[in-house]
Amino acid sequence: MWPSLKENMKYLNDELGVGENYDIVYRVVQVGGREACIYFIDGFCKDEIMQKLLQLFMAMKPEEMPDNAHEMSKKNIPYVEVDLQTDWEKIIYFIMSGIFALFIDGYEQCLLIDSRTYPARSVSEPEKDKSLRGSKDGFVETLVSNTALIRRRIRSTDLRMEIFSAGEASKTDIVLCYMAARVDHDFLEELKAKIQRIQVDALTMNQESLAECLFDKKWFNPFPKFKFTERPDTASAQILEGDIVILVDNSPSAMITPTSIFDIVEEADDYYFPPITGSYLRLTRLLIAILTYFVTPTFLLLMAHSDWIPINFQFISVKETMNLPLIWQFLILELAIDGLRLAAVNTPSMLSTPLSIMAALVLGEFSVKSGWFNSEVMLYMAFVAIAGYTQPNYELSYALKFMRILNLILTQLFGIYGYIAAIIVFVIAIVSNKTVSGKSYVYPLIPFNPKQLCKRLLRYRLPHSEKQ
Repeated sequence: MWPSLKENMKYLNDELGVGENYDIVYRVVQVGGREACIYFIDGFCKDEIMQKLLQLFMAMKPEEMPDNAHEMSKKNIPYVEVDLQTDWEKIIYFIMSGIFALFIDGYEQCLLIDSRTYPARSVSEPEKDKSLRGSKDGFVETLVSNTALIRRRIRSTDLRMEIFSAGEASKTDIVLCYMAARVDHDFLEELKAKIQRIQVDALTMNQESLAECLFDKKWFNPFPKFKFTERPDTASAQILEGDIVILVDNSPSAMITPTSIFDIVEEADDYYFPPITGSYLRLTRLLIAILTYFVTPTFLLLMAHSDWIPINFQFISVKETMNLPLIWQFLILELAIDGLRLAAVNTPSMLSTPLSIMAALVLGEFSVKSGWFNSEVMLYMAFVAIAGYTQPNYELSYALKFMRILNLILTQLFGIYGYIAAIIVFVIAIVSNKTVSGKSYVYPLIPFNPKQLCKRLLRYRLPHSEKQ
């Protein structure tokens, strides 16, 4: 910065494109007999606070003006969040972030007043991470609101929230939340170094862009490396367990790392019900996940070898004529289910009910009567489609889908050998996967720890003790 206000204004006007950007506002005012100029982004500042500050500045008399910006910030600005800055790069970054910047002629420092407010929706319960019992608030797109929701639940001085930025153009804010006494500090330092080394123009897809920058190996393994949640209670629980929660500005979800396969299949309802109910829900979800992988390939294998079907289970055989091979029926329906899911996302709410009825009739009754699909195939694919929604994690649901399709193809081509080979590939994909910290993805199964495995599979009572 320069002491001359005119030089500072000329530089900033060129850098910010003041004449071209309608939302970048600047105004020249008198502060204690000196020329001054304020810069801010329209829509990011609180009007009431700005009005009161301007009234205060314009009412100042020349004899009340301090000699430097430091004294000005201490004596003449009755506001909490005030900072001083001389680096142009940081000044421009703060202005573009919505901070109110004040330049006074003769001062070699800029006064930054954080009176910003962002457009934000209410912290209502997220559509995806709903729970039958428990908190009904959720993360929003504003970073400050998200950190406050976590602070509300963890009132400990051990909680740390460090902020970074990434993206040459976007300069997206990233916050790491962790407990200093419980986190793995080696992994924490490695994660910080990775974020600081990121060379990318912008995190256009928020956390997904960040995840791809942090973990760029083995992209062909579909099993998720991170756990995402829109629930502050879930994020706070993971922080208390020693994990790191990553919040990205403009994203309504938290990214949890490191996470194993057992962390990903957990859900908030496991802990909002008594231990026996929570254990039942967790085991049921795990069993259904396994069934979604095995049901259709096993049915395809048994239809190719009908003599393997026990007498008591002969009713599962296809009774009607098959106009289309079973493998093509399964593959078409796998694609159709995703088509319906995408259609549901893009369907206006007022049309969702009639279109649902139409889809049920066309793809249900009419598709069987037309001869394209057999009723048994429709039944098993309906189970797979509905069971997929029991998983709170989208990435895990699609990982199981990809592995199931691979099993269907190999079973059709090579019979029992293809079926076994697909299962081996499935197991290897899970076992060989690693967490972001480099640890086992299936711990405590490998390496085997029976005590920890029981805690992962069953819901135990909250450990506590009474005060003496």
